[in-house]
Amino acid sequence: MRISVSSDMDEPVARGLADELRRRGHEVLAHGALRPGDDARWAACSEAAARDVADGRSDQAVVCCWTGTGASIAANKVPGIRAALCTDAYTADGARRWNDANVLALSLRLTSEPLLKEILDAWFAAETSTDADDRENVARVGRLDLGRTAP
Repeated sequence: MRISVSSDMDEPVARGLADELRRRGHEVLAHGALRPGDDARWAACSEAAARDVADGRSDQAVVCCWTGTGASIAANKVPGIRAALCTDAYTADGARRWNDANVLALSLRLTSEPLLKEILDAWFAAETSTDADDRENVARVGRLDLGRTAP
């Protein structure tokens, strides 16, 4: 799987994330502080990673900033993106399962290496729900991208 990764800071967690994804067999497209010469501001690099997903250059993305909040906000402004700020494995599982999230947002401040691995395990193991209500909620979010909510 091709995964875009962005971080506004060259922190051990961000480097460890890219390394862990490669170790798991994924191709990593780096943005921000992880790519020399790139715009490392959280809004810019998170947008770049999210656009990779929206435009089909990547299957998913992981966006990082100090709290994870700004990265998730910026990514969610890109139409077609459902970014979820996850601070634990249960939240990552739910984000994939019920929300069909395609971008994982992480806090560089809160995410330790063991926690990172737990979150990634849950993120990649979760299967998107086929429940009609869950699918309708995801479809409604897609309609919001188009400026409407009615079915």
